[in-house]
Amino acid sequence: MLNVIMTIGSRRRIDRAKLFAVIPDYAHATSEQAAERMFERDKAAILELGLPLVTDRDVLDENTVYYRIDAAEAGAVLDLTTAEYTVLLAASRAWDDAAAGGAARRVRSKLLSLGHDADPDLLRRTPRGAVESLPVLSPLLEAVTSARSVRFTYRGTHGAAAERFVEPWVVGVHDGHWYVHGWDRDRAAPRLFRASRIESFPTEGPPATASRPEQTDLATVLAAMHDSDDRDRAVVRAAPFKALALRDRSGAAMDAERFTLPVLPRPAARRLALANIRWLELLEPSPWRTELAEVLTAIAAAHSGAADTGAVAAATVRPEPRIRTTPTGNDTLSRLISEASYVMSRGEVDLAELSAALGVSEKQLITDLQVLFVCGDMGTGWEDLIEAEWEHGTVRVRNAEPLRRALRLSAVEITALLAGLAALEPSAGEAESIVASARRKLLAGATSTDASAAQPPTRTELAEAAAVDEMASRTADRAETVLSAVHRALQTEADDENAHLTIRYSSTDRAGTSVRRIRPVRIETDGARSYLLAHCELAEAERRFRLDRIVELLPTGTEQERAEAGDGPRLEGREAGDVWLRLDPPGRWVAESFAAAELRDGQDGVTFARLDRPVRAALVDAVLESSGAVEVVSPRELRDTIVTVAQVAGVRHTQA
Repeated sequence: MLNVIMTIGSRRRIDRAKLFAVIPDYAHATSEQAAERMFERDKAAILELGLPLVTDRDVLDENTVYYRIDAAEAGAVLDLTTAEYTVLLAASRAWDDAAAGGAARRVRSKLLSLGHDADPDLLRRTPRGAVESLPVLSPLLEAVTSARSVRFTYRGTHGAAAERFVEPWVVGVHDGHWYVHGWDRDRAAPRLFRASRIESFPTEGPPATASRPEQTDLATVLAAMHDSDDRDRAVVRAAPFKALALRDRSGAAMDAERFTLPVLPRPAARRLALANIRWLELLEPSPWRTELAEVLTAIAAAHSGAADTGAVAAATVRPEPRIRTTPTGNDTLSRLISEASYVMSRGEVDLAELSAALGVSEKQLITDLQVLFVCGDMGTGWEDLIEAEWEHGTVRVRNAEPLRRALRLSAVEITALLAGLAALEPSAGEAESIVASARRKLLAGATSTDASAAQPPTRTELAEAAAVDEMASRTADRAETVLSAVHRALQTEADDENAHLTIRYSSTDRAGTSVRRIRPVRIETDGARSYLLAHCELAEAERRFRLDRIVELLPTGTEQERAEAGDGPRLEGREAGDVWLRLDPPGRWVAESFAAAELRDGQDGVTFARLDRPVRAALVDAVLESSGAVEVVSPRELRDTIVTVAQVAGVRHTQA
């Protein structure tokens, strides 16, 4: 493939007969028809790679076909500023390359082929995003953009894994998790699938036949699944600076003791209240308050005494799904071209620098350079092969001008970058306008990418494919001041007084708030959450703070103080060892949220999950939020903690 690209790209044009004669694989094919089939596959791969391969016919002889790679720069690649390139590079790093599949592997290589240099200061201040990376995402995104069906094995909340035959309409993110919404052919109805529950690599099926809706909003689809005719505005009383998610929904002040939530279905309000039950009391409506007390009483009763550990031992261990993705030929070729382009645009590059930029080992990099060394223009002889050197740790590449063309991004790769930008946006701060302009250029370029597609996806379709719901994609308005201050501190030298901030922080594992003087180091995102890594003077070490829990900035010189110990059970830190959970179908999301190390299938649809050292406060809140669908089996101390928390909250809701 590299020889074909070099041979076509090294000249103004080359006719088909000459190309077939000089490329060894075509010349040595078993028949002319075999060579034709091989070349057609190669043409499709070159177009998929992003190179503008053009076919011309001789004006005097229609049987003579010429091929060339269009040298015109207009519309070939994204026209990015240094700042836009920097945030897109950061967005590409939001993906876990090893897990996410081909789109994630290719997109970073293609960005590097643009020949830009990132702004090191902006790159340091840009959040380190984290997109939930799953190997099934690339084929699902490809199915959306190509309007084809897919088959995969899916394990829903009820029952065993089953084969599903689906025409995906949208692949998007809600609350930090990927979902697939589309037409289920076997059930002849729209269905929603959580991508993390797909247990096989999706295989491509025939073209889609069902009509795709004009608009598909994942938040609306999910809300409809949990809707109820019983809707009202709940009134709650909460500890100051606690139950922050509910305060954000209602627009209440951080220290307000009583506030009213917006109109919500009864199940949604119950779940929100239970998730924050350690800090609040639901006052109205009265029937909802009574129901909450009953749920808390049932949770406490279920965790009283020792659990039946024998059921765990008798359950069947569920094999972990092994969805393997291996690099395709185009993944490797994209990397080879990017390596050559990256080096030629700079003259020479340190081997370690190139290895870090591409995200490959130095051993793999040397193997790639050895491949480049034996490739080139096959139409002129060995003297026109690519020259590659890597002695003494310095890489040079010459005689490979056709590879200096930046590779265009496909629709799927653009979608991968859009999702990465969405992961960065909550904490972009002063770089938000740069993120927005980069997104506009990605969407504008979508219609000119993927030359092999007969009907490129519309901007609306791509926007839907990378959509993140409003609540998950942005921090609350109160965080804007904090975020601006953090970005200013990150631009300041570490020994400067302006590099420090004094914050009031509300932790979930203890009552009250703490006052801390910190020096921000960097911002990170993980799904729907944004975090600040900072050196804390009170702890005399680096600590991780959730941005939405920094409730206010305080004047310099404010005395530091630790949070109150509180009267209840201690919930700080992680559990010392394994935790076993018993999950009814509605509570299986807890195993996914805590990345269960082991799953076992019991009787009557029950699942047992083993968690490895989970965060104690978060797990207690999740067990309560499940409304009784999750029971801690072990350790006993954690069961006793849940009994105490549930009983205390239950008493609050039974008192007049």
